[in-house]
Amino acid sequence: MKLPLHILHLEPSPHEAGEVVSKLQAAGLNCSANRVGTQEEFVRALREDPVDLILSEVALPGFDGMAALEMARKTHPGIPFIFLSNSTIEEFAVESLKSGATDFVLKRWPVRLAPAIRRAVQDAEARQDRARLEEQFLEAQKMEVIGHLAGGVAHDFNNILAVILGYTDLTTLLLEPDSRAQQNLEEIRRAAERAAALARQLLAFGRKQSCQPVVLDLNEVLTGLDKMLRRLIDEHIMLVVEPGRETGRIKADSGHVGQVLMNLVVNARDAMPQGGVLTVKTANASVNGAPAGRPPSAAPGEYVVLTVNDNGTGMSEEVRARLFEAFFTTKPRDKGTGLGLATCQRIIGQCGGFIDVRSEPGKGSTFDVYFPRVYEQAAATGRRAPARTLPKGTETLLLVEDDPAVRHLAADVLEMQGYRVLRASNGQEGLRVAGEAIGHGIDLVITDVVMPRMSGKVMAEWLKATYPDMKVLFTSGYAEEAVADFGVFAAGMDFLAKPYTPSALAWKVRAILDEEETTA
Repeated sequence: MKLPLHILHLEPSPHEAGEVVSKLQAAGLNCSANRVGTQEEFVRALREDPVDLILSEVALPGFDGMAALEMARKTHPGIPFIFLSNSTIEEFAVESLKSGATDFVLKRWPVRLAPAIRRAVQDAEARQDRARLEEQFLEAQKMEVIGHLAGGVAHDFNNILAVILGYTDLTTLLLEPDSRAQQNLEEIRRAAERAAALARQLLAFGRKQSCQPVVLDLNEVLTGLDKMLRRLIDEHIMLVVEPGRETGRIKADSGHVGQVLMNLVVNARDAMPQGGVLTVKTANASVNGAPAGRPPSAAPGEYVVLTVNDNGTGMSEEVRARLFEAFFTTKPRDKGTGLGLATCQRIIGQCGGFIDVRSEPGKGSTFDVYFPRVYEQAAATGRRAPARTLPKGTETLLLVEDDPAVRHLAADVLEMQGYRVLRASNGQEGLRVAGEAIGHGIDLVITDVVMPRMSGKVMAEWLKATYPDMKVLFTSGYAEEAVADFGVFAAGMDFLAKPYTPSALAWKVRAILDEEETTA
């Protein structure tokens, strides 16, 4: 039970109110009482003072206990309300309990009061705990729904992007390297790659993001996002970007790092409606322990810190305590979802890092994002232009893909390289096509994982039962976490995530076939 208790005592007599407090303290109840004697004082105390329990006399000058009970139920429905009276009024006692009072205690039986208060407060705390658990359960259900929705949208989105990127690369091979059309296609490619990063961010909201960590220079990521960050803020906000000197490297998904940074910058912008200074900087840091206020996940070690600081409205301690709760937001209903910081925390947690927050009302906020430092070489940034020479072959391939545009693209790419490609739109059709091609033989099956009628995994198992040496390449636009449920990541299985490029497909197919020849 929370102690000390803050009791609001509606009692016209200061002497009797003092006696009540003395008796409660003598009974071992750690409490303080705020006595009020009028309706105006009662209303002001409800609005301004901390209240854990209300004690009320039945009869009051110009006011009565039932009116006080009705007001308390409207403004503080979860706070216990106990009537305390000198005389027994059975009809009133019954009516008050029906109206929501917690208990009715006679002043001449003071020994009943302390146990009644303890029981009332404990029951109220138990109800609050149940309500909190129910709210957490509902939030978990919401996140599950969002996860399924995000996975389905990202799957379709990745199929579309695979077609855009694929035909962009194929057309690029037909043009002169320095032509204007080549430059236009390069812009299309960059836009499609940004869309692919957006699909990964969408998955992050549903906890089903496909994380692709690489070694990064955080300063390069910050520099690359500089123009985008400036477009996110208003003109009356000054953005100061300060990359640190000789900062270390981190291992993370570059798209996720960008998402974290953009979320923090947008929140800082919203905290400065009248303008201000927004500072983004990086630095190395050593963590030797978990000082007071720092998250328990702050493991000792070397880190690279991304700091976002604003001089805006700041946050109260209560808001800061709930900052990373899913769906919690202080923004208007149409301005925020309450998912941004919760997603940031999950992303940073995946990297093995943590977020430290410092803020006070009227003094701005500082978010320090700690990424574990790594000592590997940073990965090359940017996407390489499509290779003008792709590996060729003459083998027979079975391509099973339910999206017609992706199926046509993949078949065109492989046929251009000399392969004989058999096509099917789902697992059942794939089995039929494979059966008709028995005399010719199939060297490799390329199949989507999630398809109507029959999944690629089930189809592959049927084919493997008859042709145990047949190679299979699985593809999917779903996040790897979702695809893992189909069991396609078992040892020895090959997988290619969508959206893939013609080059990635051609080289992957050739590598699998060459491995088969080497084994033979």
